[in-house]
Amino acid sequence: MSSNYRNFRNNVPWLILFLEAVFVVLFYFLFSHGDESRSTVSYAAFQDVNHMVIFGFGFFLTFLKRYGFSSTGFNLLIVVLGVQCSVLIENLFYFLLEIPHEDGLKRITKAAVSITAVVISTGAVLGKTNPVQLILMTVVEIIVFHMSRWINRMYLQVPDDVGMMHVHLFGAYFGLAVSSCFPEPSPRSEKNASTPKSALLSMLGTLFLWVFWPSFNSVLSEDKKWEVTYNTYFALAVSAVTAFTFSAMTTKDGKFRMAHIHSAVLAGGVAVGYAANRIRYPWIAMILGLLASVITVLGSYCLQRCLNPALEIHDSSGVHFTFGFPAVLGALAQVVLLVAENGTFLTSLGYSVMFHIGAFCVTISMALITGLITG
Repeated sequence: MSSNYRNFRNNVPWLILFLEAVFVVLFYFLFSHGDESRSTVSYAAFQDVNHMVIFGFGFFLTFLKRYGFSSTGFNLLIVVLGVQCSVLIENLFYFLLEIPHEDGLKRITKAAVSITAVVISTGAVLGKTNPVQLILMTVVEIIVFHMSRWINRMYLQVPDDVGMMHVHLFGAYFGLAVSSCFPEPSPRSEKNASTPKSALLSMLGTLFLWVFWPSFNSVLSEDKKWEVTYNTYFALAVSAVTAFTFSAMTTKDGKFRMAHIHSAVLAGGVAVGYAANRIRYPWIAMILGLLASVITVLGSYCLQRCLNPALEIHDSSGVHFTFGFPAVLGALAQVVLLVAENGTFLTSLGYSVMFHIGAFCVTISMALITGLITG
């Protein structure tokens, strides 16, 4: 085993250098023209998303005591490689479909949002994969996610800012599908354990994510940016309050469990991302945040005891109930709000509803199928 591990360590730098050389050559041919257009995304908004992806998810994944440095380091490696790959795939679609190019800052912002799917998937396989496997998963997932997004946009008429919010749904179920192909570690294994220090660092990542999530949801919105920010904040606030409440209610001694807080405080931001542009009043966002937090806490209680052992799924960081369930709730809320906004279920409204349901089915189906193949 030690000999094979040394050979593996010697091959990793060459794989990374090969990928980087390919990226440089492709950038030379695809981005030789200048880009002088004014960006529709502010640099401050891009920095918020960048901080969220690097710091937020980097520390969010430090809960395993043996993989603290690996999670933050591998997260940075995945992000910088994935952003380059995402920009290339996006530009290739623009070239093939003969669509006018976007400005550079918006392009890299969309790439940073897209790489969130890979980072979420990494949480499901953390501690069971090596850097080569993570790099392979990053490239495959970015390509498939862009294919899913463009199918939703071109054939199901889903707006690009809404389609981009499918990163939570796609990342969660792609990661679960990949994780199902790996053996579950022993409950007493050090690979499956955490320490107070690692849990504290992971909670720090949660706080980073909580602070920057309104910018994440609104960064690609052009018409209702402030409404999306407003609604996202209230959904996050209510989900945090609900997380503390239900955490105390579901424990025997009535104490707060930071495992619940760690997951449920973000549920409102995930759920409201799909429907924030359709929410007219903050109380709707607050109800959505409350429901998302309740589903996350109860889901973590039920999944870890019933569903995961039955399906032999080992979800390292709980991406199923942290991102998967709230994403499903947000997709359903989007359909409900669409029906309520139009009042009656007309033929045209029926087609619109079916398109949104179809986009949900396309996203989750491609995530599960390609995740199993990748695993």
